[in-house]
Amino acid sequence: MAFLSRRQFLAGAAASLSAPALMRAAESVRVATLDWALLETLLAIGANLVAATELRQFREVAVTPDVPATTADLGLRGTPNLEVLRFARPQLIFNSNFYAWADDRMRAIAPVESHAIYKPGESPFALAEQVTLAIGERLQLAAAKRLTEDLSARLDHYRSIFAAGDGRPVIPINLGDARHFRVFGSDSMFGEVLKRVGLNNAWQGATSYSAAAPVGIETLAAMPDTWIVMIAPHPAGAVATLSASSFWNALPAVRENRVLTLGAVNPYGALPAAGRFADLLAEGLVHAWNG
Repeated sequence: MAFLSRRQFLAGAAASLSAPALMRAAESVRVATLDWALLETLLAIGANLVAATELRQFREVAVTPDVPATTADLGLRGTPNLEVLRFARPQLIFNSNFYAWADDRMRAIAPVESHAIYKPGESPFALAEQVTLAIGERLQLAAAKRLTEDLSARLDHYRSIFAAGDGRPVIPINLGDARHFRVFGSDSMFGEVLKRVGLNNAWQGATSYSAAAPVGIETLAAMPDTWIVMIAPHPAGAVATLSASSFWNALPAVRENRVLTLGAVNPYGALPAAGRFADLLAEGLVHAWNG
């Protein structure tokens, strides 16, 4: 099989991942949000983001795009500090269906616009594209259209690379502990990315709102030909404990080095999360296939 060299791949991926950091924040409209999928979208298109929630954890889980040091942290998504929000002086607040309960209270501070990316029975990728373009139009940021177009081109590129691969299905999981995991089905953002790059999701069971948990590690024994893709973050010590497990080490995928451990990705993110997952997955598989 002929693939890009790892150096060539990493150069291309690094260029795509650094693109959002090169965008200058719009200075016209001061915006805020409670929702992480909207947060990463606003950051990626260069919005003037003045306040958002759980920024320390966001930096650990989502990793990219970078959050400006000037963005105020509103605290927990479930109990945001509205006084801090008021002091941040947003002119527009973007919210999602997950936090609709806060709309009326936030309207006393600034107008609120709601956008949903995760809805039962609908494609989160398609909704993320729609939301990105809608927010870009609302804020008059051309970077929104570029984000959708660039990601589409990257996924098409990865599809051509994966077409020359080994054809094995992929199961994307996130550890809950050393015995259980959360698995992402076809209706998840990760599942959507797999479809768009031409890879089969090994998980054919039911999911609940894009993921199923807890699923026992023993379930993986029924998928001997699968690539196991472990997506961080995982609980402290879970990976080390799992690595010492006799059952885990007896799995065909583990014995045959078909386990990829990816960096952290926001599982309920938007297009930036989809792109980060695709980049990390492609890097991992290309490296594994090249030996």
